[in-house]
Amino acid sequence: MYTIEVIAKVLEAKTHITNSKAVIKNLLIDSRRIAFPATSLFFALQSSRRDGFNFIEELYKQGVTNFVVTQLPEVNKFFDANFLLVNDTLQALQQLAAWHRSHFRYPVIGITGSNGKTIVKEWLYQLLTPEYNVIRSPRSFNSQIGVPLSVWQMSSQHNLAIFEAGISQPNEMDKLEYIIRPTIGILTNIGEAHKEGFESEEQKLKEKLQLFTHAETLFCNNDNKVVNESLSSLSIPHIQSWSLQKDAGLFIQKIEKQEHQTIITALYNQSDNITITIPFTDSASIENAITCWNVCLFLKLSHFTIAERMTQLQAVDMRLQLLKAVNGCSLINDSYSFDINSFNIALDFLMQQHQYSSKTIIISDFAIVTDDSYYYQIADVLAIKKINRVVTIGENWYRLQSILKDKIKRSTHFISMQSYLNQLHTSQFHNEVILLKGARKFGFERIVTQLVDKVHSTVMEINLTALAHNLKAYQRQLQPGTKLMAMIKAGGYGSGSAEVASVLQYHKVDYLAVAYADEGVELRKAAISLPIVVLNVDEAAFEAIIDNNLEPELFSFGILKAFNNYLFKQGIQQYPVHIKLDTGMHRLGFEEKDLPELTAILINTKSIAVKSVFTHLAASEAKEEDPFTQQQYDIFNRCSNRLQKALKYNFIRHIANSAAIFRHPAIQLDMVRLGIGLYGVDSANEYQLQLQTVCTLKTTIAQLRWINAGDTVGYNRRGKVDKKELIATLRIGYADGVSRRLSNYVGSVWIKGKLAPIIGNVCMDMLMVIATDIEGVQEGDEVEIFGKNIPVQLVAQLCGTIAYEVLTGINQRVKRIYIEE
Repeated sequence: MYTIEVIAKVLEAKTHITNSKAVIKNLLIDSRRIAFPATSLFFALQSSRRDGFNFIEELYKQGVTNFVVTQLPEVNKFFDANFLLVNDTLQALQQLAAWHRSHFRYPVIGITGSNGKTIVKEWLYQLLTPEYNVIRSPRSFNSQIGVPLSVWQMSSQHNLAIFEAGISQPNEMDKLEYIIRPTIGILTNIGEAHKEGFESEEQKLKEKLQLFTHAETLFCNNDNKVVNESLSSLSIPHIQSWSLQKDAGLFIQKIEKQEHQTIITALYNQSDNITITIPFTDSASIENAITCWNVCLFLKLSHFTIAERMTQLQAVDMRLQLLKAVNGCSLINDSYSFDINSFNIALDFLMQQHQYSSKTIIISDFAIVTDDSYYYQIADVLAIKKINRVVTIGENWYRLQSILKDKIKRSTHFISMQSYLNQLHTSQFHNEVILLKGARKFGFERIVTQLVDKVHSTVMEINLTALAHNLKAYQRQLQPGTKLMAMIKAGGYGSGSAEVASVLQYHKVDYLAVAYADEGVELRKAAISLPIVVLNVDEAAFEAIIDNNLEPELFSFGILKAFNNYLFKQGIQQYPVHIKLDTGMHRLGFEEKDLPELTAILINTKSIAVKSVFTHLAASEAKEEDPFTQQQYDIFNRCSNRLQKALKYNFIRHIANSAAIFRHPAIQLDMVRLGIGLYGVDSANEYQLQLQTVCTLKTTIAQLRWINAGDTVGYNRRGKVDKKELIATLRIGYADGVSRRLSNYVGSVWIKGKLAPIIGNVCMDMLMVIATDIEGVQEGDEVEIFGKNIPVQLVAQLCGTIAYEVLTGINQRVKRIYIEE
């Protein structure tokens, strides 16, 4: 905790200060992650994609009044703001973190290497937490920005710090060393990962070793000759090495891999015979576990304690993704980078997929020009592993394709990604596990898209222009200053989340809300930067939530305590959350009687910051239930005021949904939640707003046939005709989301400007309609199931349900097509 005046002196900044005693507790570089605006200092970082300076006004409106900038804005627009003017905001961020680090004297572990940094850090945390109060890098915060943000979390409450340091080019590590200033160093696996920015492995290693310039002790693997030679240039008092050879403090005598575990036997300091068992069998995990073992021994944990905790090590999920793919396949997506070491790790993961007898690898050239011997090495490994099929992409593999000819049963080679995509078809893969291993520049995500793509002739057409029109129609109903949260749960009510979110972001809504974390992850992958609330949260989603800057709704003590504990274990503080109150809906939420316990938890945790408090109206669209709606508001107002008083900081309050926005304007409060109305459905059926149709479900005619009087159509012969009729069979059925309740003259479709009644039962993949009176109808003609001509509300009414169910019930195999008028 420092005042802005103190920080200004540390940074030697020119100043425009209106409040010299403003207290700074939090460093902020992302406008999406504001928890406590009044005590945050925003660094306006600059990159090729964006300039933080452009977000100052937005941040100021959210309560941030302290800024580090390279140029002063029009300060009269920010009458109570403090500005520190520096030459380089990133350098200032690093300088401040380094100064903060200098206040602490407890051990600081700095970790660097090509692979394994995050795993070693997390495993050390698991192993050492009982003895130490550890502060560590959140997730993989090891960059020029991530390191200072990590170090800033150091406090006198801790007695051990563990920080990662990663570099991608020369002259970066000296800056990280200055910030971390580790007393203990760990050098993990040194391989070819991130080699692209360096002239040689020796140069990369030399740069990484700068992290240990002032370290007293260094842990490393002594079997790497290049490492041994490079260490001689450092004046580190104590080298604590491990090795498969005898000249090391921790001499690994035996590694015994079993079905689900590995037993490792070693000689420590040439006197103690010791053993550990870890619940992993892959080589990378074994190496990382040995590194952690060596550190624990140095820190004088007993052999018994170490051995016991090693058996309980938990996996740290990294980049590899195992995805469901086409035709009964699974897809391992590891297309972030390509080097020998990461390839071996990915290959090891591939071989663990024993549920598939057939294994395929799609592999690119290395990212950088390298010796042909690396390609020969890979060919040998693929042969040893008995890979069934290999597809190579790139000029080097194409040139060297003969080295795979006699080693792999099936191998094909393409000189470029485009040449491969030109012939790629999902029918090429059946009941196999596929590893994608490619350098980033090859864009292997295009293969991922093809292999997980869902193709179906029926389409849902999404009119993005109509969606924007509806958004503006509701925005015009809002009180000045009221924020808007757009609900895009259930895939944007069936419309497709990412595409809808892009439009909403362009039109500057304040928040998005999704049902599950997976939906939020997809939005982040689609470059959606808006704050995103996850409404249905369970413990399995915590990691995805943190990794993707998602904000969870917390609705019970169980989920609140579980998330709070997870944040604490991850070393994360002041993570934004949204508290759900139950005021009469009786679905999810804390009740009024829960407030004493709830406030006690929120007051006594540093891990959580309440971003908003809200409730859900049960019947805002129904006039006869207006007294109950008022009752819900009264309860919410009472409860949120109690929370406000207890927490002593402001949060957003919201209660109004789509219908309440215009039916109950007095309770719009700080924010409203716009859901089904955004998609053109007036849930109140009052038609006060001129909404436009967003979603149109379409298919085509597969076949036309004439049938005679007395003939029947479909299963159970339910559809019977009294005269000769023309029957059109459509390429859509209940598996696509068309309800069977529309069968046999209940529902109709729109063909060439006329209604065509459904005859017979709706089938799984088809339905039949009478097309006798439709002039010029042909096979292949377009058919509207619902849209402008048949409102989705009408379809819902015929099915005895609501429009929500109809829209969200459209199967994901139905391809979404987006139009903008």
